[in-house]
Amino acid sequence: MSIEFIGFIANSNASETIVRQGPVLDPAYIETVAKAHELAGFDRALLAFHSTTPDALQVAQHVLTITKSLKVMIAQRPGFTAPTLLARQLATLDQFYGGRVSLHVITGGNAAELRQDGNTLDDKDERYARTGEFLDVVRLEWTSEKPFNYSGKYYNVENGFSQVKPLQKGGIYTFVGGGSDAAIDVAGKHADTFALWGESYAQVRDVTSRVHNAAVRQGRPTPRFSLSVRPIIAPTEKQAWEKAEEILARATALQDKTGYRKPADGHATAGARRLLALADQGSRIDKRLWTEIAKLTGANSNTTALVGTPEQVAEVFGDYYDLGVSHFLIRGFDPLPDAIEYGRELIPLTRQLVAKRRAVRGEAAE
Repeated sequence: MSIEFIGFIANSNASETIVRQGPVLDPAYIETVAKAHELAGFDRALLAFHSTTPDALQVAQHVLTITKSLKVMIAQRPGFTAPTLLARQLATLDQFYGGRVSLHVITGGNAAELRQDGNTLDDKDERYARTGEFLDVVRLEWTSEKPFNYSGKYYNVENGFSQVKPLQKGGIYTFVGGGSDAAIDVAGKHADTFALWGESYAQVRDVTSRVHNAAVRQGRPTPRFSLSVRPIIAPTEKQAWEKAEEILARATALQDKTGYRKPADGHATAGARRLLALADQGSRIDKRLWTEIAKLTGANSNTTALVGTPEQVAEVFGDYYDLGVSHFLIRGFDPLPDAIEYGRELIPLTRQLVAKRRAVRGEAAE
């Protein structure tokens, strides 16, 4: 099972500890971060979707234009673009840029944000049912060699057909995220990789088992698994924990300054509730999973961290790999310098460690 590192390209320089100073869409920053990820050895990078931010599809196209090998992971929410149209948009990009496109399907999000885009489905299970139909149609656009009809509750297509197909045979690589039972059912049918946030070993075992069972029910192979986490690394473990406490202090001060407060009860996604439940167990989970930023922010994104030396964090990645995780989505609280540091320290160490573990088990090199 090959290992992959996924980075994160924001539209401007901002994080839980950094107030954005420049424009909302900062092309120079995007270009710098994209090229840094490519040079650092990341396999692909996520372009996020939010109801008020620049369009991820267009930002991704720019990233693909200025890079040579970096793949993009384009987040999209079903329900706001026709599936036939999005399928053709992604297939077109995939043809232009040598098969470097992947789709990250985001159904959740807090209810207040979803309403900013005119979402009319408040029931989460119903939104995932819509996602399932959406991906049915997308897959038909990518793969059908003749016009097709589709009749569902949310989408009805007559003689649908796309002349342009993805360069990737069988359709564009698709990530599906979510923490609810409905999300896992959709993933079992459609995901190439299921995306988890930075959860404990026990939670990962639980979710991977549930996704495996959902795939079996659909007669599909088990998807791969991705873990999203925020590495905090330093030359010594003591320095790493000091760095973590400094990040927490900066994030707390920024919340106090901006008046930001974590989402109210009832707005948190299932994934966020899982992270908050983990934070209730303590600030340090397993070997070095740190939950304080998740607790501070209401787990409003992937906010759990791994704290330690590069060697120690690589060891934890190895543990997750042994649990079935092959993709690691990592980003720092100081995004550009952290991405460079990950490429210099963390990524090569993890690749070496996983290769050694595979060799010990007698697995063929990939």
